[in-house]
Amino acid sequence: MKFYFKKYMLFVVALSLVSLPIELLVTQAYAQEGASKSKNIKKVSYQKNQARKDKLKASQLAWSEQRAKDLGEHYDGSSLPQLASDKVLVVSQNTGEIKYAKNSNIVSPIASITKLMTAMVVLDARQPFDEIIDISEQDVDTIKGTSSRLGLGTQLSRGDMFRLALMSSENRAAFSLARHYPGGRSAFVKAMNVKALALGLTNSNFAEPTGLMYQNTSTAEDLYKLVAASYQYPEIRNATTTPFYHLSISGRANPVEFKNTNVLVRDGEWDIGLSKTGFINEAGRCLVMQTTMAGEPIIMIFLNADGTNKRTGDANRIRKWVEYNHAHELIANQGIVNQKVVHPKLVMSGQIYQN
Repeated sequence: MKFYFKKYMLFVVALSLVSLPIELLVTQAYAQEGASKSKNIKKVSYQKNQARKDKLKASQLAWSEQRAKDLGEHYDGSSLPQLASDKVLVVSQNTGEIKYAKNSNIVSPIASITKLMTAMVVLDARQPFDEIIDISEQDVDTIKGTSSRLGLGTQLSRGDMFRLALMSSENRAAFSLARHYPGGRSAFVKAMNVKALALGLTNSNFAEPTGLMYQNTSTAEDLYKLVAASYQYPEIRNATTTPFYHLSISGRANPVEFKNTNVLVRDGEWDIGLSKTGFINEAGRCLVMQTTMAGEPIIMIFLNADGTNKRTGDANRIRKWVEYNHAHELIANQGIVNQKVVHPKLVMSGQIYQN
């Protein structure tokens, strides 16, 4: 019996020794299979992440390229500029020479360009700039529902309201200026239209002091006259070319920073003497400026562009075009190069306003 038991035990031990490597192999096989699956999962995950990164990079590249195109960064000024704005007028301030015109006699909404007329009416009234005026319910925008950092009850000097209305295009500030005009807002709007007629703006209409209503309308030609007239007021030149303005407002712990709505003013790379932007859906993106290019004072009007970068790009393209032509005119006059300079023949529908 003992003999058979020993043989059985030897058999069991032998079988165990034989099966042990098999179990190890099976375990190793399972481990390798798991590692392979894990590796594949990581590979797929990496590929998905890389695909997402590539897609994001392509999207950012496309956005960057479109932005550069909108801003006119690739344009060198050697050809007639293709502008995004629907109505354009570019005129030499000294001579009245038309540099560029496009649909310049078509009437359209002008949005916050209106505030240049508002500013002139305020200044013509000779009300003290140090007088404190307030923001009330009557100054809240019920036309477009725009917001404002000038809360109800805010009290500021007329001078500060004036600056904010122009540089930061604060609608409540413009409404407040009109409300504190002798006779109130209705008298103010009447004065705006009287001023328009006095300046020869025969195709312009003003319905309120902010530009929020699409009934504030004009043409690029009339706006040239408006900018030329506004430029005669130092207060308007100063306010519209202020890049940033810090103001202490009651109820706020720290001074509030207001910035100019024109990025070209904020960047400080242009010689800008007057600036105003505007936007409502009906008017598109608008920009008017007085600036100096190649030593020549220029007034530029851009109306109804379909993007902020595009109206800025239009200004950039005009600048490059004017400077390119100026440089090549100098070279031609020196007899170095006999190169024809592009000067398209453009016709105004009316007389250019000149001082």
